[in-house]
Amino acid sequence: MRVSEAMTREVRIANPGQSIRDVAKIMADIDAGAVPVGEDDRLVGMITDRDIAIRAVALGKGPDTPVREVMSTEVKYVFDDEDLEHVAKNMGDIQVRRLPVVNRDKRLVGIVSLGDVAQNEDKRTSGKAIAGVSQRGGKHQQK
Repeated sequence: MRVSEAMTREVRIANPGQSIRDVAKIMADIDAGAVPVGEDDRLVGMITDRDIAIRAVALGKGPDTPVREVMSTEVKYVFDDEDLEHVAKNMGDIQVRRLPVVNRDKRLVGIVSLGDVAQNEDKRTSGKAIAGVSQRGGKHQQK
């Protein structure tokens, strides 16, 4: 199965100049923990509820803090024509729960999540991805 067959196509995009309050409202509206950040028709980052909690609230930054100050700029993404099983393995290896999906012109076309994997792949594949993401350690571990 291709990523394009499993991904979520309706994607809200944040702007780097938006406030984290605005993005938190978007997350609440769409019931999601991450929003891609775009500028000039390009994907420039991702902002997650975790970014807001750890990089803003925990450091005393206010709700009007611009997204650019707390977003993750190292954006990992997948292509819409990639094999979903391969992407699931990669998600486990790099310990991410969701990835933006781009077409071969690198235009954002969706998001693929562990939930999408679980609904569209066999239990073994989705279980390995979830186990990989759930491992302690890695660059996201809080001390």
